[in-house]
Amino acid sequence: MGSAALSEAAKSIRDWSITEGRAAQVPSKSVEAYASLVFNDKVQQERLPKPVYRALRGTITRGETLDIATADAVATALKEWACEHGATHYTHWFQPMTGITAEKHDSFLSPTSDGSAITEFRGKELIKGEPDASSFPSGGMRSTFEARGYTAWDPTSPPWLHVTTNSATLVIPTAFVSWTGEALDKKTPLLRSMEAVSKQAVRVLKLFGSTTERVFATCGPEQEYFLIDRNFYFARPDLINAGRTLFGAKPPKGQELEDQYFGTIPQRVLACMADVEFELFKVGVPVKTRHNEVAPSQYEIAPVFEQANVAVDHQMMTMEKLKAIAPKYGLECLLHEKPFAGVNGSGKHNNWSLSDEFGNNLLGPGDTPHENMQFLVFCAAVIRAVDRWQGILRASIASAGNDHRLGANEAPPAILSIFLGDQLTDIFEQLEKGSAKSTKQGGTLDPGVSVLPKLPRDAGDRNRTSPFAFTGNKFEFRAVSSGQNISFPNTALNAAMAESLDYIATELEGTTAKGEELNKAVGKLLTKIIREHKRIIFNGNGYSAEWEKEANKRKLLNLKNTVDALPQLVTKESLQLFDKYKILNERELHARYEIFLENYNKTVNVEGNLMVLMANRYILPSAFEYQKQIGQSVAAVRAGGASSVQGKKLLVLYTKLVDKFKAQTDVLEGILAHAGGSSEKHAKYMRDKVVPAMSKLRELGDRIEELTPHEIWPLPTYREMLFVK
Repeated sequence: MGSAALSEAAKSIRDWSITEGRAAQVPSKSVEAYASLVFNDKVQQERLPKPVYRALRGTITRGETLDIATADAVATALKEWACEHGATHYTHWFQPMTGITAEKHDSFLSPTSDGSAITEFRGKELIKGEPDASSFPSGGMRSTFEARGYTAWDPTSPPWLHVTTNSATLVIPTAFVSWTGEALDKKTPLLRSMEAVSKQAVRVLKLFGSTTERVFATCGPEQEYFLIDRNFYFARPDLINAGRTLFGAKPPKGQELEDQYFGTIPQRVLACMADVEFELFKVGVPVKTRHNEVAPSQYEIAPVFEQANVAVDHQMMTMEKLKAIAPKYGLECLLHEKPFAGVNGSGKHNNWSLSDEFGNNLLGPGDTPHENMQFLVFCAAVIRAVDRWQGILRASIASAGNDHRLGANEAPPAILSIFLGDQLTDIFEQLEKGSAKSTKQGGTLDPGVSVLPKLPRDAGDRNRTSPFAFTGNKFEFRAVSSGQNISFPNTALNAAMAESLDYIATELEGTTAKGEELNKAVGKLLTKIIREHKRIIFNGNGYSAEWEKEANKRKLLNLKNTVDALPQLVTKESLQLFDKYKILNERELHARYEIFLENYNKTVNVEGNLMVLMANRYILPSAFEYQKQIGQSVAAVRAGGASSVQGKKLLVLYTKLVDKFKAQTDVLEGILAHAGGSSEKHAKYMRDKVVPAMSKLRELGDRIEELTPHEIWPLPTYREMLFVK
């Protein structure tokens, strides 16, 4: 089977190379194509009556209520635009608690009494949809018989067209709530959190004389992913059903030579990337960067910053396009956090900042950040937020998949800390002592070659081991995992920041109301914040054992797995935080806790059962075949009058190994028969019993792979999957 998959992979590469000119449609007019399938501001200006356009912009930029007459006018223009592009259907596109997107398509066509048909689309259909809510995860908020759910149009995220070879569908981004008004999705809490952080940020900005009325959380998520030949994918039941390899021996060559990172992109992969980017350009996703990542066959795509909810929509579209387009090139896109053991896993570095309605980045330090009091206040708010709410931030990125990634092979550790860099660390150290009087400058870097230019040097280096790093004008939440919807990590971050900014605004409003000069009040508050929360700042090696010991001394949380992390969501303090800022009420937050636990339990259960299946149906038959061949060889030598000493040793070694493997398979199967109990108890059982049993079985299986001839081994190996491109 392994050899057959390798042969098919080689054939697919050859066939692709022959037809490369036809397969790789290199986009020559990306500028003209960009957002050509989006009902964006430009199209809205062209197609909407001016009063309607102004009303819609008021809703988008200031949150003003949209009346039904305006909605009707927008719906008519939207329908006409979509139909001109060949659309026959529309869908309310939403993000339920499954972690992926959902859609139900309805036709624009309405039959008439004379037997013909017309196209119709009204404001009420634009604003509200009604998909069945009973079969989506609800964490106990909805019973099976309570089916009603509503999708609500999110006007801040522009509609676009999903075009295939024989259809075009108008896609309308929406939120998803129950009949009781509770959030059943990932977008609604995100939008609520954006409102909360905006309200508190505006309070702070007004103290500095700003006239802004809204502040936007912004986001630019980098996406890491693997591409492997589809023939290998279809020959691996674990990749098909679990998204990661449950067995797989370490190859002779992995990433140790560091020759993959930023290397030349393989032609077939580059053609796939170009196609993905062109399709994303057409639907307005501002992808900017592509490159080889650290592990073999690992890559990255990254966009520029956008408003957070739009960035989330675009990020989900990016994942969907990667999965949909890769097969055109004989490839499969793997978005799991750790599809291959022993090499770099995949993350989704969540670059986050705040921007006012005039486009000013509130985390931009300027040339002399020690004098930029407004920046220092917002930066201090982040430090306080991450320290005070490290538990919910850690829980927001917890999953069975991310448990395999965090703390290994260049992924950030599970301990939350902030990297500020030399420049900002120096400024905050000055503030801790009373006031900041200087800013470290990086100067210039001379490469030492006369023809090369002298380069401006940043004031500090970067830190790839930090889970939460300042990178010049934003913070990068690097612990977010590759396959997850980034809504909840951003919701948690916005909630933490809303509370921190609320605290700062209240303190400054109180002291200035008593007559204290603003800069003096700010200075005192910054000193207080840094003294109380400096423990979260760490610029060193997050992978080191010394850091874990140091973090323990600092009393930072070290939540090493999902089961340890998730209870942080339902502490008394967390419940109060989300409820106070009207992001999630107690029932909604408990529901998410239950859903996350259930997802963990189901994921581990699927993987465990899949390991048992692969052991019995794939690995053991091939192992018994090789065992038989060894025995026949030893017997043949003995029949010839000689003795095969090494053959006997191999037979004994291999037989013992196979017996242990079969015994451990039976152990895992028995452990998986556990009845369960409460979600919490079952999750602990899965973590403490099932996961270790799976690890033992994998260790034995991988050893068998190392000893079994290639032509007998039934599965594509790491050396094939990672290096055949």
